[in-house]
Amino acid sequence: MPVRNFSIIAHIDHGKSTLADRLLQATRAVSDREARDQLLDSMDLERERGITIKASAVTVNHHYDGEDYQLNFIDTPGHVDFAYEVSRALTACEGAVLVVDAAQGVEAQTVANAYLAVENNLELIPVVNKIDLPAADPDRVAMEIEQVLGLPAEDCIYCSAKTGQGIQELLDAICKRFESPRPSQIEQSRSLVFDSHYDDYRGVIVYVRNFDGGLKTGDRIRMMSTGRTWTITELGRYTPRPEKVKSLGHGEVGYLVAAIKTIDDVRVGDTITLELDPAEEPLPGYEEPQQMVFCDFYPATADGGSGKKGEFEALREAIEKLRLNDSSFTYEVQHSEALGFGFRCGFLGLLHMEIVQERLEREGGVEIVQTAPTVTYRVKTTSEETIEIHNPADLPDPSQIIDILEPIVKIEVICPEESIGELMRLCDGRRGEFRGQVYISDNRQMLTWEIPLAEIIYDFYDKLKSITRGYGTMDYELIDFRADRLSKVSILVNGEAVEALSLICHKNLAEQRSRSILKKLRKQIDRHQFEIALQAAIGGKIIARESIKAVRKNVTAKCYGGDVSRKRKLLEKQKAGKKRMKTVGSVNIPQEAFLSILEQNE
Repeated sequence: MPVRNFSIIAHIDHGKSTLADRLLQATRAVSDREARDQLLDSMDLERERGITIKASAVTVNHHYDGEDYQLNFIDTPGHVDFAYEVSRALTACEGAVLVVDAAQGVEAQTVANAYLAVENNLELIPVVNKIDLPAADPDRVAMEIEQVLGLPAEDCIYCSAKTGQGIQELLDAICKRFESPRPSQIEQSRSLVFDSHYDDYRGVIVYVRNFDGGLKTGDRIRMMSTGRTWTITELGRYTPRPEKVKSLGHGEVGYLVAAIKTIDDVRVGDTITLELDPAEEPLPGYEEPQQMVFCDFYPATADGGSGKKGEFEALREAIEKLRLNDSSFTYEVQHSEALGFGFRCGFLGLLHMEIVQERLEREGGVEIVQTAPTVTYRVKTTSEETIEIHNPADLPDPSQIIDILEPIVKIEVICPEESIGELMRLCDGRRGEFRGQVYISDNRQMLTWEIPLAEIIYDFYDKLKSITRGYGTMDYELIDFRADRLSKVSILVNGEAVEALSLICHKNLAEQRSRSILKKLRKQIDRHQFEIALQAAIGGKIIARESIKAVRKNVTAKCYGGDVSRKRKLLEKQKAGKKRMKTVGSVNIPQEAFLSILEQNE
């Protein structure tokens, strides 16, 4: 039976998951009674938000030109933060169906995903979806696809995933235009691990694509990166229900179970071969994903941040299980004086960070305290070393620093013409450098800037949507690390530096940002018996200050009349006591104070 492996790629909310639903119904993999919206989006989180987070692989059959074809397709996410899921899916395919909304046209992530597919030498079938909408203009969108992506407008397939119109033509085009899997290059078996998840009863379930040879139940397999071996106890495909098979042939996609109990034994991108006749060279695999945003996760405890060991271990277990299902985030143990033991985690973007936190709380059953997101910086030192830091507290002594380099991203924004002026002002205010402008259609243009990543990770996307009234879309990629006038701002409470609140920022913005932190801190810290000075400093220079006044007893209340010197004497005595108390007293900073600042630096 001929095999076709392909992915469905698109910008977010252009109808990928609905199209996947119709493909399943059209190939009779799912009956009309079993059909439901977003069938492949198995997580509650995906259904609530209406987005795809995890790529899903499904096998169906289609009869075309007198032959039965086996179609293995992967429904991928559309948001820029999940581009790693898309790149992994494309590596396991020979073609891609590029879906574009007939009302909205080509968007930023459409362009990024198309380029990703071209880099992987995949055949592209452009699909103009949602042609049943009143605002649809499929001919204009087909011309946009030709102008921006270079795919002929006459090759576009018009369809409606909602009504099923054009679905049969798409299935026929997939069989006709996509290539068969390449022939085996070696005699030995080689299978690529493109995904995995953990099952409490069966252990690790591994998703594989056979590139050379095949696999069958009972085979003794070896993971080429670790050298560990197991025996396959179950092979199968998702149709979309799990369906056991005795073997997976050349070019086919499926899952295997081999009683793998340890999470670290399976790595996405690894090559599986047979123990008795192993291959010498592994398959190319995947590039390691580039984490863009970092933040700390701590167990939410009510005892001021000391943390119970049980809660910390529960968080560790939840993170390890999720890491198996999503290999694009990293973690390492971190300790904070304010919040106790936790984990420093790296993510591909802000939405990715938000999704991981929510999945940990739902799937792992843990409550989490999350710090404000930061980015990676590179520091050139006097000893001619370049070190990477993810936390301002890790910065070396200022006397050893030659330069601090920050990550720069290239962002591509597609927006209506009338929004360009305001968008220019927004990007200039974020230290952006304008790089180019491309005409897409009568009233839409694509603009390119180079902007420091730290300037766009907070509220840039929200402001972009506000300026463009929801019509603007953005895609970004890391291009460089560049030196600038960056410095570490330390927050001092009563003269002592609180490392958990320190930050790295541009010197022009340091005073404004530190004042905002000090104002929040002043509201959160209770008044003590002595005055508390809240200060922000760069090196030894104080750049901002707020004060929390002391709780004072009215010592002059008993003085009714008489000479003023009596009152002055009592006030001087009180002042001396406050001064002595300040030198020996310590400030109690509640955990809520840290959280109010760490959650979001406005």
